[in-house]
Amino acid sequence: MAKPAQGTKYRGSIHDFPNFDPSQDAEALYTAMKGFGSDKEAILELITSRSNRQRQEICQSYKSLYGKDLIADLKYELTGKFERLIVGLMRPLAYCDAKEIKDAVSGIGTDEKCLIEILASRTNKQIHQLVAAYKDAYERDLESDIISDTSGHFQKMLVVLLQGTREEDDVVSEDLVQQDVQDLYEAGELKWGTDEAQFIYILGNRSKQHLRLVFDEYLRTTGKPIEASIRGELSGDFEKLMLAVVKCVRSTPEYFAERLFKAMKGLGTRDNTLIRIMVSRSELDMLDIREIFRTKYEKSLYSMIKNDTSGEYKKALLKLCGGDDDAAGQFFPEAAQVAYQMWELSAVSRVELKGTVRPANDFNPDADAKALRKAMKGIGTDEATIIDIVTHRSNAQRQQIRQTFKSHFGRDLMADLKSELSGDLARLILGLMMPPAHYDAKQLKKAMEGAGTDEKALIEILATRTNAEIRAINEAYKENYHKSLEDALSSDTSGHFRRILISLATGNREEGGEDRDQAQEDAQVAAEILEIADTPSGDKTSLETRFMMILCTRSYPHLRRVFQEFIKMTNYDVEHTIKKEMSGDVRDAFVAIVQSVKNKPLFFADKLYKSMKGAGTDEKTLTRIMVSRSEIDLLNIRREFIEKYDKSLHQTIESDTSGDFLKALLALCGGED
Repeated sequence: MAKPAQGTKYRGSIHDFPNFDPSQDAEALYTAMKGFGSDKEAILELITSRSNRQRQEICQSYKSLYGKDLIADLKYELTGKFERLIVGLMRPLAYCDAKEIKDAVSGIGTDEKCLIEILASRTNKQIHQLVAAYKDAYERDLESDIISDTSGHFQKMLVVLLQGTREEDDVVSEDLVQQDVQDLYEAGELKWGTDEAQFIYILGNRSKQHLRLVFDEYLRTTGKPIEASIRGELSGDFEKLMLAVVKCVRSTPEYFAERLFKAMKGLGTRDNTLIRIMVSRSELDMLDIREIFRTKYEKSLYSMIKNDTSGEYKKALLKLCGGDDDAAGQFFPEAAQVAYQMWELSAVSRVELKGTVRPANDFNPDADAKALRKAMKGIGTDEATIIDIVTHRSNAQRQQIRQTFKSHFGRDLMADLKSELSGDLARLILGLMMPPAHYDAKQLKKAMEGAGTDEKALIEILATRTNAEIRAINEAYKENYHKSLEDALSSDTSGHFRRILISLATGNREEGGEDRDQAQEDAQVAAEILEIADTPSGDKTSLETRFMMILCTRSYPHLRRVFQEFIKMTNYDVEHTIKKEMSGDVRDAFVAIVQSVKNKPLFFADKLYKSMKGAGTDEKTLTRIMVSRSEIDLLNIRREFIEKYDKSLHQTIESDTSGDFLKALLALCGGED
């Protein structure tokens, strides 16, 4: 079994089997394979219950007892994916890696993803063992085989990683961090072309601790994460390799959680990837991978394997997984803190928010008004001109254009646009032409009009707007509809959900920092209302009111501290616990508040993804978010989108919409990532 480092806890899912007897196990395996057919259940039960060290002893005993090679017999008796998995488990990790790389570079074509995954994620010691195992098993030099099968900067970085010489000193020089940030910036963003050698040297050799500080400082200095620069400056397999290195530096378990999810999502399963990771991480960090998987994808690794595989293959994978975490919100104590840090590090407070639409230079409202009038005059409409002007002006500039249009032509620009445009494009352009508060007020009014209520729209707007934005919405609502927003919400919603929305609609969220003592008290209230506290200290109605007050009125920095205290107190994540313990609109409202506090751009990235995934598109949600966030944080939303879904917002819009609506959305999106 892999020994944990000094002072760290073992995080694998496979442990040494107690009272282990290699001769007895060898006999059991021989019996399971003797005669016609084989007892696959007995084979998988035994092999997945032993550590890798113990399996090597079983191989030796099998050879001593029967004069036969156990791996050869297993290959003969088993077939397909189950055979690959069981045989993989029987090899020492270094030899398993060596076999994977040999397969990746053999024959026609190269499995670059396999090379990237193994070489980007292994420690120096594991790399050295891999090189030696490759030489021993195939009597070939691994570096020579990699060089003959790859090329360019991709090849150079693989060779650097193959040396296994990454610095391991945890003492970091602040001066060197600053120098590396400057060198990376000058090698990419500031240079015509890219100096790939600097990226290779720094990312291939510096210690993980040093690189984490470099990434933090790079974001502070340049306003963009290192991943965005890599995507912008590098390409192809080299880009994928460098992004994998960055992910492993940030969190190796998170990298593997993402790889496992992608191996099983959608149609078909990438079984080679699934087998390789489940075998190689079962005695290293499978518990952390499981925890991050559930935190990130809101389902357990166990349940995804169960739904995506079958037969003995499935049973063996589930044994390696080691348990089902689908009791939403339950954390391993150590991984609970990792999970909190995952989203605390990406919290909005650390990142400068940027929109994609900025004020136009050399703005001339007179010329714009005339161009718009010309585009709508006579037979037909020049949609291209309308889209170009409206999507490339700030909202303040659009209001000037409206005023100038009325002064020049005595006409209402909004009315003219409404009569000339139609469908999704009309809704998008008219939304952009309205002041933000009036647009939000209209969306709230529409959500409450007619039969039924669009609770999702009410939640999305009221749970994410700042105090100033909420106050402006209240004024706009009163001005436009001659009724207070509070009265409208009161007449259209009910119960706890109504109380939550009215509380949010007052715009009275505190705006200070955190209060640690108060945060502990607030976390205790949350634990009691969510029924996981040891000592309840108040009646339920009073606790519910306090819980609502905490989520609806405490400042964002304070709530982040509350969520951290909640994890320390309970080993549960507040978002998952709300999802488990609550239901309906109340649950959805509280979850939206929590997600907005954790990372507002990610909240909107998720909403955009859901508006376009599957059959059909939710154009209303898509339009509402693109209009309302275009000058606030749409650039940040784009970055969260590509990071989580591995495809850009630009690509997703392009494949899911069409015509002039598509053109206008892409103009607002502001670029391809």
